[in-house]
Amino acid sequence: MNSFIGTYECKADAKGRLMIPAVLKKQLSSALQDGFVLKRAVFQPCLELYPMSEWNKMMEKINKLNRFKKKNNDFIRRFTAGVKIVEVDSTGRLLIPKDLISFSGISKQVVLASAVNILEIWDKDKYEQAIDDAASDFADLAEEVMGQDDEENGVS
Repeated sequence: MNSFIGTYECKADAKGRLMIPAVLKKQLSSALQDGFVLKRAVFQPCLELYPMSEWNKMMEKINKLNRFKKKNNDFIRRFTAGVKIVEVDSTGRLLIPKDLISFSGISKQVVLASAVNILEIWDKDKYEQAIDDAASDFADLAEEVMGQDDEENGVS
C-alpha cells in the first residue's frame, strides 16, 4: 500500500491542468505508469485521486456487495459517479475533467492533501475552510477514533 505524506499547494490553469509538485511526484513514482482514478469525495467538496492499485483494491471490496439490495446498487452508482481514469503527463501535469472541477469548485489555487493511500484535491479556500471548521472538534474526534486501548493494532 502506498502511504502519502504532506500537503502541497499548486495552481490549476484555465484548462484544469495542475502541475504536481516534485516532492509529491516522487512519492507517486511507483504509480505513474499504471495511472490513477479521480473521483468525487463522499463527505467533502473535493476530489480523491487513487493510484490504480488502490482503486482496484476498493473495487474488490465494492464488487462483493450484493447487487440485489437496492441500497448497495444506489451506493455503487453514487460512489462511482463521475469517476475518470487520469494520467500524469510527461511534464508532470494532471488534467482534471470539467465536471469534476465543477463538483469540487476548484479554481486557480489548489491544495493536494495526503489521506493515507489516496490524495485529496481541493480548492484552496474550501480546504482551509474545512480545516478551520473541523479544528474545534478535532480533539474529541481524535479521542473517539484513536483513543481506545487497542493492543492488537498497537494504537494507544
